[in-house]
Amino acid sequence: MSEKVKITVRDNGSLKVQGEFEIVDVEGNAIPHEGDSTGLCRCGHSANKPFCDGSHKEKFESVVRAQKQD
Repeated sequence: MSEKVKITVRDNGSLKVQGEFEIVDVEGNAIPHEGDSTGLCRCGHSANKPFCDGSHKEKFESVVRAQKQD
């Protein structure tokens, strides 16, 4: 059985994806990545999208916390 995928929303940074996963573009083509963990850009500043390259530093602020569901 494969490891459950975990996505962590990092404060002022990337989405950290861990586990066994595949990244595909809008046409369904696989986008290669190394290992079982990677950071995905959510600020739009990366020159290596969809991956985070650290360009968000000092340019992007976002803190996300889970909200209680009613």
